[in-house]
Amino acid sequence: MMVKNINNLHLIIFFHNLIPAYVIERLFWEQRGMTVLMVVLCEIIYAVSIVIFEIPTGVFADKFGRKKLLVFGAVLSMFEFIILLFAYYFWAFALVVFLAGISSACTSGALNALLYDSLVTVNKQRSFEKIVGRMNSIDFFGSLIAALSGSVLAKYFGFEFNYIVSAVSMFLVLIFTIQLKEPPRNNHQEKKENKQAVFMVYVGKSLSFYKTNPKLVSIIIHAMAIGACITYLDEFWQLYLDEIGFSVLFFGVFSACISLARIPGNLLAAYLLTYFKAESIILFILGITTVCFFMTAIFPGSVGLIMIIIVFLASGVIDPVVTGYLHHQGSSEIRATIESIQSLIESVITFTVGIGFGIISTSISLVSGFIFLGAFSFLFFFFFLKRIQGFVKD
Repeated sequence: MMVKNINNLHLIIFFHNLIPAYVIERLFWEQRGMTVLMVVLCEIIYAVSIVIFEIPTGVFADKFGRKKLLVFGAVLSMFEFIILLFAYYFWAFALVVFLAGISSACTSGALNALLYDSLVTVNKQRSFEKIVGRMNSIDFFGSLIAALSGSVLAKYFGFEFNYIVSAVSMFLVLIFTIQLKEPPRNNHQEKKENKQAVFMVYVGKSLSFYKTNPKLVSIIIHAMAIGACITYLDEFWQLYLDEIGFSVLFFGVFSACISLARIPGNLLAAYLLTYFKAESIILFILGITTVCFFMTAIFPGSVGLIMIIIVFLASGVIDPVVTGYLHHQGSSEIRATIESIQSLIESVITFTVGIGFGIISTSISLVSGFIFLGAFSFLFFFFFLKRIQGFVKD
């Protein structure tokens, strides 16, 4: 069962990111009348939908099974691209990101929880970071293929064709998700008690878990600060390239470079943890992102593009490190819920960053927005450095 689940998860991750629509997404939205501020508003709607559904879906996954949530999320993801083909007004794009938020909430805790418990059944949980890194690499490899093909498809067949291909890819995700097997988590009596437990029991246990692990909370918050900044870099690098005069044909090549840059960090994360503590790794990456965001704004052009690639190269380490740190200390009973709370924290931080980034980018320029991201990274670098010093004293 474990091998079959991992193989299916690899295929799910691959096709979930074989989305040629992403390489021209901002241009497609702009063509349909979406301004930068409208896009940021959609990002906020996305974050709010995650805030609303993140914990309930995590509890549902722990209470009734992770596979059910993954299947429902796959169905929503497929319909996102179908709706976008007919989207011409803000409300349609807002509906899509709302559904995307629900889909993300369904997946965020359930997928890694199903993976970890699959490994527990054969006592291989110490391989979790390695497998997460490998899965993330497959994720980016799928993105790379989508990027290289997406720009060419868009150039010769039109933007809409990319969305048709993306919908087909999400249909394959649904097929492979249906084939997953729910791993056993506990004995029959405990399973019965879990199903009888009310919603707030799961929430209470999860909050208690975080309350008794202040170091974990600090690591998660600062790691998610990096993720929030990279979210907007990921969303708007296309407009950055367009602003400095690059053709749409180059977008696919650059998107492929971004995907390639993320792979080494994911593969090396488990190795780095044998030599460095998780907090030291996160502090170092916060420093790198701070410098690179400032450099991207100060030197728009080839230097700026190199800085963007360096940011993605460094950030690849974050997910395996933080996810592994979380799951090794959590219990199967609340595994999906605690990761959902982690995702909720990231959504709140992303929401906060988005307001500042959107206002500055719209009223001044996109480059100024990158300066804001650099300042935000520096602020978290400073506070995390102080926090680490506090842990050492304790």
